[in-house]
Amino acid sequence: MLIEHYDLEVFTPPCEPGAERYSAIARLVVDISKALPYLNATLKGAIYSPEASALTWAHGGRKVVFSAYQIAVSNVEDREEAIRVLESEIERVNRTWERRDEITPSTHVRQRPTPLAVYKLLPQTNCKQCGEPTCYVFATKLAAGQRQIDDCPALAEPMNADQLVALRDLLGNVAG
Repeated sequence: MLIEHYDLEVFTPPCEPGAERYSAIARLVVDISKALPYLNATLKGAIYSPEASALTWAHGGRKVVFSAYQIAVSNVEDREEAIRVLESEIERVNRTWERRDEITPSTHVRQRPTPLAVYKLLPQTNCKQCGEPTCYVFATKLAAGQRQIDDCPALAEPMNADQLVALRDLLGNVAG
């Protein structure tokens, strides 16, 4: 087991005093840098930076950041959810590390696509079926990992099949 002990901090982000969402950090006593290439190989759409020894992953509407001595998560509802999410991510690191002999590590650096690149692949109808006021707003949230591809009903229409395939490829299945 790679991570056995950690300290937990749950807080409201300083830039959002009074916010109803929380962030949390698990401060680790062991360096998990050596596990990051294995996580990069297994987490679809993760953004890996070997120079910074960090891996960022959008998952379940949250942003998870793995770095040498900490795991941080944002956009959690309360302390209990923060603990549950961080424990799940710690378990993910430990499970991945235990399976490292079965995984080909990846140091491939991915970058999140720009909102404009995502927008160009959307139907651009501004139909609001996704709940956003425009397709560009949806594209911005999709590129940031805050929305899922499947949140756009128009993409499921047969005439948009090629765009859907291209969008999934662009996002690396990050968004659904």
